[in-house]
Amino acid sequence: MDWKTQSFLKLKDIRNKPIEIYVFIDPFCEECWLLNPIIKKLQLQYGDYFTLKHVLCGDLTVLNNGNRRQKTNMMEQGTVVPHLAAISIKAAELQGKRNGIRFLRRLQELLFAEQANITDINTLEKCARSVGLDCKEFIRDIYSSSAARAFQCDIRISSEMNVTEMPAMVFFNEHIEDEGLKITGRYSYSIYVQILKEMMDGYAHPTKIPPLEKYLSGQSIISTHDLSVIYDIPYQQMERKLKKLQLQRKVEKINSAYGSYWKCLQSC
Repeated sequence: MDWKTQSFLKLKDIRNKPIEIYVFIDPFCEECWLLNPIIKKLQLQYGDYFTLKHVLCGDLTVLNNGNRRQKTNMMEQGTVVPHLAAISIKAAELQGKRNGIRFLRRLQELLFAEQANITDINTLEKCARSVGLDCKEFIRDIYSSSAARAFQCDIRISSEMNVTEMPAMVFFNEHIEDEGLKITGRYSYSIYVQILKEMMDGYAHPTKIPPLEKYLSGQSIISTHDLSVIYDIPYQQMERKLKKLQLQRKVEKINSAYGSYWKCLQSC
């Protein structure tokens, strides 16, 4: 690791959490999107031990090769603004780290679950409003130098940490002199838990995951696949559980090209 990265890490505030995880993603890449349930589960069970930083990288001037048809449709509508969706994530982060993560996940939901045009400024504004951001400040920040600099900072970090494939996660412990441990690609949940425990010399005790209905009540929309990973329940079995909740009018099913999604109703 070079001196620039070391100096950057010395300035970080880990808030008494011994591990910091950098998650490098192209937010509009399906493979990166599929990493979400693993990260969510890590936060639910081991969130007391680490802080998380999302770093944007990849070719963010387009959506990605897998979404060329959507990109073409957007161009025909004249709504594509280079980097706009990516910059919007950094604009959301200016209102706080947690707000930034909520905005990022909701934006991915709009793209992958609802096939929304996430390069349209109106869609971005609605996304910001749905996660509780100050919309006037958000729109102003999208076009600010602060958001642009934050985006460039992410690109620089990716370069300094030599991240060339996504998704990637880099684990750092509280010893600044130690090298970070980088893992590229998407693996089973147990692999990430093993890395976390090894970096803490085995000291990491999981928190119990909340009951399904309670967890659903805190989500705007979530897929059967995500819930299957989080609760370690086979996909078909989780689908049956959700259909029972649907019959009880506690959840609403949303079908998409990327699978089944569920939205919690007020009674959930």
